[in-house]
This record gives sequence, structure tokens and C-alpha cells, in this order.
Amino acid sequence: MVTTRARPVTASPPLRRLGFFLARRHRLVLALALALLAGAGVLAAGAASGLSLSRFEAPGSESDRAQRELVERFGTGSPDMIFLVTARRGTVDDPAVEAAGRELTERAGRHEGVAESASYWTRGKPATLRSRDGRHALIVVRIPGDADHVRAEVLPRLVPEITRGSDLLQVRAGGGEEVFRETVPLARQDFVRAELVIFPLAFVLLWLYQRRVMAALVPILAGVYAMVLGLALLGGVLLFADISTFALNLTLAMGLGLGIDYCLFVIQRFREETRRGVDRAAAVAGAVEHAGRTVLFSGLTVASSLAVLFALPFDFLRSFAYAGIAVVAGGLVAAVIVLPAVLAAIGGAFLPRRPVPERADGFWHGLATRVMRRPLVFGGLATALLLVLASPFLGLRFGVADDRILPPEASSRQTQDVIRRSFPAEETDAIQLVSKGAVAGDVAPYAASLSRLPGVAQVDSAAGSYAGGTRVGDGEPARFEGPGTWLSVVPSAAALADDPVRLVEAVRAVPPPFEVLVGGYPAELADYRSSVVDRLPLLLALMLAVTFAVLFLMTRSVVIPIKATLLNVLSLGVMFGAIVWIFQDGHLSGLLGFTPTGTLDPSIPILMLCVAYGLSMDYEVFLLSRIKEEYDRTGDTESAVATGLQAGAPLITAAGGILALSFAAYATASVAFVQMLGVGMAVAVLVDATVIRAVLVPSLMRLAGPLNWWPRARPR
Repeated sequence: MVTTRARPVTASPPLRRLGFFLARRHRLVLALALALLAGAGVLAAGAASGLSLSRFEAPGSESDRAQRELVERFGTGSPDMIFLVTARRGTVDDPAVEAAGRELTERAGRHEGVAESASYWTRGKPATLRSRDGRHALIVVRIPGDADHVRAEVLPRLVPEITRGSDLLQVRAGGGEEVFRETVPLARQDFVRAELVIFPLAFVLLWLYQRRVMAALVPILAGVYAMVLGLALLGGVLLFADISTFALNLTLAMGLGLGIDYCLFVIQRFREETRRGVDRAAAVAGAVEHAGRTVLFSGLTVASSLAVLFALPFDFLRSFAYAGIAVVAGGLVAAVIVLPAVLAAIGGAFLPRRPVPERADGFWHGLATRVMRRPLVFGGLATALLLVLASPFLGLRFGVADDRILPPEASSRQTQDVIRRSFPAEETDAIQLVSKGAVAGDVAPYAASLSRLPGVAQVDSAAGSYAGGTRVGDGEPARFEGPGTWLSVVPSAAALADDPVRLVEAVRAVPPPFEVLVGGYPAELADYRSSVVDRLPLLLALMLAVTFAVLFLMTRSVVIPIKATLLNVLSLGVMFGAIVWIFQDGHLSGLLGFTPTGTLDPSIPILMLCVAYGLSMDYEVFLLSRIKEEYDRTGDTESAVATGLQAGAPLITAAGGILALSFAAYATASVAFVQMLGVGMAVAVLVDATVIRAVLVPSLMRLAGPLNWWPRARPR
């Protein structure tokens, strides 16, 4: 290995000057930091209470327009709420039960906020609203308004009133709005419970790595600082945008992880600078100059990865962009401003009790040297392993979320389980076709054609009710009359549980005799899924472009960002392979306690894509900064890789292990979304911090040689 003449390291005067300023004025900086924390705490409390609930919907889509037409022209729409009514004795057709059911339906309709209420008894006793054994019947309720109004204002009063039941009836609540009303507090409890495990676990792991109490405690406090500042910044965003309550969960999860990562980078550099014999102020300045620059680039990378969610026209996903950027900003303030002031004040408490000699030829240096001797063998084996782990991703099937994201003991999940098991059809999730210019004679043949579709139990229209292409009853013609007409395509329970999107596509494929808009809850889910999936190429292109730009600015190389992108895509492949194998295909479902549905809703994987990509680049930035620093000093790529890996790999492994365990704690959650986020992110971080950084980075950099630094082939 040939070593060229050492070259001067390019300084970063602004950051070094900032470091000296923070060291000299550390008391003032800490006082201002505490004042900022107090003010941010007040704003954070207000922001947490101001977060809103969200729905999976695609504004401006066909289903959205159909829903507006139904409300404006017919005064109806998709039900928001289901009440499952069970006869305690006899059947729902017994006179006393029928009278009680009618009274309950009317009482629900009179409730404040309810626009419509109908039931088996008030709709002419259709088979679609009665269970096969006659013990159950359904009441469907429509509640206009946004998710906050429905779930936070109407349902908390409506559900207890209607589900009180009587000597004749047992009543349980269900439906999409009730499912997601239960999901939010359960997810919040999951995150709080996980945090109670993560904080002491992180402290123990940090102490084992740092061997000093302050060095273990301060990164955790920095994570809390990042969370509080992030929530306070979200309070400002709430002035002009709606942010989902689930964004709070991301703030908690990312705040601690980024706070610990960034602080570890700065503390390690402070220790290295101190070991060189400089005074404390110079050590702080050196840490800010070198580690601070790395942290800033890392934060920019993570924030940029999440910012691409703004390209999606969905408030639910945009909320995570706001939350992620805000918590990254909080983490940067904690690590680059507050921590250096703490180091200047009590830096001795962060140093090892016994001097630790700096080893240039430790385990990681030796590993990198062995990998670079046979880069094709080691790189090929590592790549093959990761491709095998990623292979389940090829079987990815996007679907839609339903009540099965909840644990079996959740009340709305139990209600939906009874409906799936006992009812022949899903009247409450009917597909609605709205037309302005229908000709009366065309309605009957169109309804008959729709009723022949596999998965359709019945079609109700102004021309009557149809099943299997045959008219089976008069139905309620007046219900479908107005300026134009509309039809209700009632899916079978099996079709809705299997693939509602496929059924919507089949309905839309039947040639209509007049212009129609297809809506209803299944169509809303189909349009939402289609809108998200169709924008995936744009999302990926933006994410790759912005992170490429950030890495190019840091390294001034074209090849290194391309290599980093390929490696991160490989890491993401392993993550998606894991969540498909576990959460789609159902492996480990017994251990983790969730119910697989055979598909994945695209929302959470897209969020995981952006978060995991940003965090993977986080470690890439740190390792590359150490390698580039060595290359600028020596001009030798192989030596720079081995030395940089020796300097950075122990920290990356420790930080990655802590972050992976933090995410893994969410595997104990009761909501499948939260479990998926925790398990997937833990896998991505572990793979990235071990196989990718320890084997593939050295092997690819060895193969690229001087091309790594193209177009600037020589160090400055």
C-alpha cells in the first residue's frame, strides 16, 4: 500500500469559529438553551393537542367527486358508522326485537351530528343487512364532517349512548371511523410503552459503550430536547397546515434516535481532539468543525429524504415530512449548539477514566484491509446474501388497511369479525355509482350487468334490486331518485375481505349506458392506493436526486453518491423483503400477535422508505466524512478507507445497535402499523450499520480506486 505525501486538511473556519464561541460563552449558551426549552415546552404542549386526525382519501379523485355528488344531489353518502345489533333471544325478525331495533335506529338518527340513520328494519329487511342465522342486524349511520369532528366530537357521545343496549338487544360499534378512532389511542399507548422501555435500555447501552454516566445521559437528554423543539416547530406549521396525530409518534421515535446519533458523533470527536493534547476550548472547536459538519450534512440528508413526501397530495403523508424536518432541526440544535456548550462546561465528565490509546490497526482496520484484498469475493458474497434477504419483496402486493390492523381484543375489530363471519354481504361498504343524465330504461340492464360480477352480492337501484343478473325485489326506488340517479353495488363479504380494489376495477370496467362516477368506501381506498402507487416513481426520483446532491456537496465526487445510493437501495430492499415476509405473508404473526391480510397498505411502507433512506444516509455521511478526511490528509484511497472505518465503524455499530433496538421495541405494539414500522426500521438500520458499512463500502471503494473521487481525483 503506497502512501503519498501528507497534504494540508481543508479547514472549515465558520464552524471552528462557532465552536470557539460556544466554548467561551458556554454559560450564556446554556442559559439560552434552557430558556428555549422552556418556551418550546409550552408550544409543544399546544402543538400536541392541535394535531388532527386523518383519513386515507385522494382529494379530487373520481370517488371524491362521487361522494360530493351524492351529498349535494341526493342528501346521502357512504355510512361512517356501523352498529351491530344482536337479539339476546330469538331472531331480529321477532316483533319485539324489530320494534326495539326501529326505536334504536330513530334514536341514532336524532343524535347531534348524525345526518342519516338506517337499518335492516327501516330499509325493508334486505338480506344484506341481516346475518345468515338471523341473530344479528345492522344499523348504518352517516356523520358528515372531517375526521376530527366525527371521531373526536360525535362518536364519543354517540357510541356510549347507542351501545348501552337493552334486555332485548346487545349493540356493538364498528365501521371505518370507529376502527381508526380506536387505532389512534392504541398507537399512542404503544409508543409511550415502547419509550418507557427504550429510555433505560438506551442509557444502559450508552453507558456500556461510553463508560461514563454523563456521556450516556446527555445524548438521551439531547433526544428529548430534539423531540420538544420538533413539536414546538410543528406548532408553527399548524397555523397553515393540518398535521396527523400519527406525526407525534414519528417525532418521538426519530427524536431520540437522531439525538443519540448526533451527540455520539460530536462526543467521540471531542474525545479524539482531547487525546491529541489540545485544551478544552480547542477540543470543542475541533469537534464542532469536523463532527458538526458531518452532523449538518447528515441532518440535511434525512430532512431532504422526508421532504419528498411533500410531492404527495395527502395530508396524512405530508404530516410526516413536517414532523421529520422539525425533529431533525431540533436534533441539530441539540448536537451542534447545546452539546458543545455542555462539553465546554463539564467536558471532563465525558472523557474515559483511563487514557485509551488510539489504535490505527484495530479490528475494523484489519477487516477493511482483508475485504480490500479480495473485494470481488467479499463484496459478491455480501451482495448475494442481501439479495436473498430482499427477495420476498418481489412478491409485494399492495392492498388497503382495515380493522385487522387492530388486536383481536379491540371492540371494533370484534364487531367487524362478526360481520365478516356472519353476514353474506357488506352493505355498509357498498360501491356507489352516481349519474346526472341517466335514462330510466337504461338503469335496469346496467344494474343486472353489474350484479353478474364475481364478488357482487346485490345491486340496488331505482329499477329494483338485482342479484346474479336477475331482479330479486323492488328495493327502495325512492332512495335512488333525484336530479339523476345512483346505484348501490353491494359486495360480498368474501370479496371485500379478499381484494376490494379488484372489485372496484371490475365495476369500473363494465361499460355504463350513461356517464357515472364510481364512489363509496372501496372506491375511495382504490383511488387512494392508486394515487400513492402512481406517484412512487416521482417520489423515488426526487429522493435519489436530493440525496445525491447533498452527498456531492459533501464529497465533491460523482461516483461516491452513486455508490451510496446503490448500497442504500440494497438496504431498503432487505427492509421491504422483511416486512413482506413477515407482515404480508404472515410469518412470525403468532410471535408478534398480528393478523396478516396478504397485502400491505402503501402508506406505511412509503413512510418507512423515506425514513430508512434518510437514516441509512446518516451513517453513510458519517463514514464517508471520516474516509474523505483521511484521503485529504494522505491521498491514498485504501489507507483512507481502512483508517476511516477504524475510526467510524465502532461508533456506527454502537449507534446503529441502539437505534435498531429502539425501533425493535415497537414490535411489542398492539397496532400492526406500529409493529411494521418498528421491525422494518430495525432491520434496515442493522443491515446498514453492519454488512453494508463493514463489507460493501470497502469492497466497492477498493474496486473504484481513484475513480471514487472523480472529477476531483486528487485531494486538496
